Amino acid sequence: MHSPRLLFAAPASGSGKTTIVCGILRALKNRGVRVSAFKCGPDYIDPMFHERVVGVKSGTLDLFFSDENQLKRLYAQNAAGSDCAVIEGVMGYYDGLSAASDEASTYAVAKALRAPVVLIVDARGQSLSALATLKGFLDYRSDSSVKGVIFNRMSEHVYAALKPAVTALGVRPLGFVPKSDALMIESRHLGLVTPDGIKGLSCKLDALAALLERTLDFDALDALMQSAPDLDAPELPAAPVLPKTTVAVAKDEAFCFLYRDNLALLERYGATLRFFSPLRDETLPEGAQALLLPGGYPELYAKTLFENAPMRTAIRAAIEAGVPTLAECGGFLYLHDTLEDMDGNSYPMCGVLHANAFRTQKLGRFGYITLSANADSAFFRAGESIRAHEFHYFESEDAGGAFTATKPNGRQWTCLIANGNLLAGFAHLFYESNPAPIARFLRAAGKEN
Repeated sequence: MHSPRLLFAAPASGSGKTTIVCGILRALKNRGVRVSAFKCGPDYIDPMFHERVVGVKSGTLDLFFSDENQLKRLYAQNAAGSDCAVIEGVMGYYDGLSAASDEASTYAVAKALRAPVVLIVDARGQSLSALATLKGFLDYRSDSSVKGVIFNRMSEHVYAALKPAVTALGVRPLGFVPKSDALMIESRHLGLVTPDGIKGLSCKLDALAALLERTLDFDALDALMQSAPDLDAPELPAAPVLPKTTVAVAKDEAFCFLYRDNLALLERYGATLRFFSPLRDETLPEGAQALLLPGGYPELYAKTLFENAPMRTAIRAAIEAGVPTLAECGGFLYLHDTLEDMDGNSYPMCGVLHANAFRTQKLGRFGYITLSANADSAFFRAGESIRAHEFHYFESEDAGGAFTATKPNGRQWTCLIANGNLLAGFAHLFYESNPAPIARFLRAAGKEN
């Protein structure tokens, strides 16, 4: 597969790679380039930002969720039809599953995809010392794949002075980004889903793209993209023979944490996806045979969700009637008797799960997990596992005990509720890591048990 591509990495989080990548994506889009975006790691917020605000399709690349062959296949699926692909790294370039490991790191993704890497170096308060950072990343691994560098928060005259030394290191100097607080994309913006906010950020991105057109060498960026070798991507595995089903998928400002690859797997397995809004719609999509309630921000919209009583009643009736349902994190909270909002007010929710959900003052269980079923249930067999991720500040009086969650460091806890055709909990599942339970979910929807 011929696929021009570049991976943008940084020495650490907070180096400005998200801002710069978003600006590059917008600039390429403004040039008429058909570009696909990817985010390394388990994040669903950055890809959502790429799609809704930047305006390019975006996917997830993660070597905890996927092995190398699967990663290449998912990349090929999502990059198909594009002129090029821009991949945004996560954390520091070499940072992996543990403090002393590069497993599942951005570096590991670059190796698996044979992608040229551009290192974004935050040069605030530095000049020559920025080259020491660059050289250290080049030397730390002989196969670093770092082929170019962009200096963030650097002045034009300092960049001009350092450019020959960068070339002497065997790296392409691709430009600089001057300090501009007004054009920074802050982390709090990434989950923004309100139309007014998106409009304002879109204008900011156009200004950022215009700046980068002046300070970055887009011809050199394109040459690096084109230098990526052809990728040997495995073909799609054959899909099981399943009944045609209609899956109702909650999708609005309150429920928006959706992995593109999860939806693609459902469709590849014969499901027709019908999106609906628990905030605005009063009924489920006609003919819905299964229900997917993803994560999101229900706590920000608890009052509106409460006021939409017809939808809460419709969801409760569907689940009580046995409609197969997957509810993750925000969707799980929505099914509770009550949900506390950000101001401490509790509102009645769907009343499927007889427990209360409430806000805590700290991040709860966080990070990668492998979920293993403790007993047979509608979609999982005892001992069967699937990869997932947790990230939440809210808790439940009953988080369930149907599964055992194991972090890469060995820490364990029980979680998830498996009750009839309902599977609900804080974990965000990555379906491709074990599609068999998803096939059972769809068989249950098609009433072929």
